[in-house]
Amino acid sequence: MNITGARDEDGLIKKSLRYSVFDGSCHAAMLGFGESYLSVFAVFLKANNIQLALISSLPVFIGSIAQILSSMFLRLLKTRKTLVSSAAFMQAIMYIPIALTFFVRESGVNLLIFIVCIYWIFGMILSPAWNSWMGDLVDERIRGDYFGRRSKVTGSATFAATLIAGFILHRFTDGDSAQYIGFVLIFLLAMAARMLSSFFLTKKYEPPYAVALKRESGLFEFIKGARFSNYGRLVLYLCFMNFSVYLSVPFFVPYMLRDLSLDYMTFTFVISTAAVAKFVSMPVWGKASDRYGTRKILSLCGLLMPSVPLLWVFSGNVYYLLLIQVYSGFVWAGFDLAAFNFIYDTTTPQNRMSGVEYYNVLNGLCIFAGSIIGGLMVRYNDLFWSKYLFVFIISFILRYAATFVFIPKLKEVRTVERIPYAKLFFKIVSTVPTFGVVYDLIPFRSQRKNK
Repeated sequence: MNITGARDEDGLIKKSLRYSVFDGSCHAAMLGFGESYLSVFAVFLKANNIQLALISSLPVFIGSIAQILSSMFLRLLKTRKTLVSSAAFMQAIMYIPIALTFFVRESGVNLLIFIVCIYWIFGMILSPAWNSWMGDLVDERIRGDYFGRRSKVTGSATFAATLIAGFILHRFTDGDSAQYIGFVLIFLLAMAARMLSSFFLTKKYEPPYAVALKRESGLFEFIKGARFSNYGRLVLYLCFMNFSVYLSVPFFVPYMLRDLSLDYMTFTFVISTAAVAKFVSMPVWGKASDRYGTRKILSLCGLLMPSVPLLWVFSGNVYYLLLIQVYSGFVWAGFDLAAFNFIYDTTTPQNRMSGVEYYNVLNGLCIFAGSIIGGLMVRYNDLFWSKYLFVFIISFILRYAATFVFIPKLKEVRTVERIPYAKLFFKIVSTVPTFGVVYDLIPFRSQRKNK
């Protein structure tokens, strides 16, 4: 490519990265208005615990399997842009039938689960192509910083949308009909946000990409060789971790709404607090990932994050739950960002799309298995005043098991600065806005700074 052509492409890439922030913000708003409240809608429709486990896991599992078709659709549509933007638009449309399940009284929850499965199929089909596309657009030297800053913006959009949705639901609480109107309004906002996301996707530049005519290896070959490659071991770690996480994830919503009897507004504040902590801290984690390596961040957060479900066992006080959510959002920000960037670090542009597909299939299977087993644990235990506390404890134990087994097997692939974990942790905490102010007020910290 000549100099002029290179400059033109650089300009297109910079513009596309800005459009990606707009697209991500609209997608995040969809999550805040819609996806965050699907389980709440299921509770409104009188879903039982097994159905709540299914709506949190079965759509992810079905979507994960369906996204193996992503390569087939890419060969048919020729470009990643067409596949991703079309699937995003179809995902937006699914909020209409989701809202209409209210009128199918006897089997409304089962129909909701089925439609949410279709919703996830569209969302998952675009995932490998989107990851491949963004991998070509974002320079690996600034990947952590870019996605950290992008996540700060998208996290703000999720928080705002979640808060607005909670306020809308709180305003429509006089009977089932009024509550249903509230859900219709937030689902329409979710649909509009995802449609706008699809529009911004069409504005992005797609670098030249050769569509593979066939895969180099299949899913079973990938599974057999997973323990021998860095990426394969990462996939095994994330899958086992998500199995452990989804033992408990489907049951935080019914625990808050049923056992703790939180109203919609209080519930919204609790779940939104994690989003705030996440988007505030994400850019700091991103810069640290570029400087100290994704494995270092993943290891640190892999030691901090597993304690989250255990913390829910000790108290149902709202202020205590808000503190837990601050901690949860902080450590999950680092874990998610590091896991996301580690996938890019350990795959090449040629095998990235198939690698993401295989990960999503296995991850979906583990999420489904974790949720169903968690649902059975909730159904058949009477160990505590709330049936949900037992699965929180088991999730805590298995999350740590995943970290201790798999993290030592992962290797950093880039040349990065070395830093002890304790020093890295305090460096992160002191850099995060607000956290840093509190950290500076600690007496021994102030004395050290004055010396």
